[in-house]
Amino acid sequence: MSLEIKKGDKVEIIKGKDKGKSGKVLKGFPSSRTVIVEGINLMKKHMRRRSETEQGGIKELPAPLRMENVALFCSNCNKGVRFGVKVMEDKSKVRICKKCQQTI
Repeated sequence: MSLEIKKGDKVEIIKGKDKGKSGKVLKGFPSSRTVIVEGINLMKKHMRRRSETEQGGIKELPAPLRMENVALFCSNCNKGVRFGVKVMEDKSKVRICKKCQQTI
């Protein structure tokens, strides 16, 4: 997952119940090819109170999404796009939008 979707990237959901929504990637799991996106794919979890100050109850937590179901968000195109990798002169790699050729 070196240049794929990483923590902190803005992505748009392209498939599933949250299609069209966008959010920031909170965590990525390269081995299972899944990502957790902030405020997307929420599930309800019943939590027990673990201490006197902590409150139990039903909490909504984001569940992982497959990487194939999210697209990197291009701020120039203002939508989720496919991206490519370009090698710069100093041998560093950057991600570019396939439509507008701008760095993401």
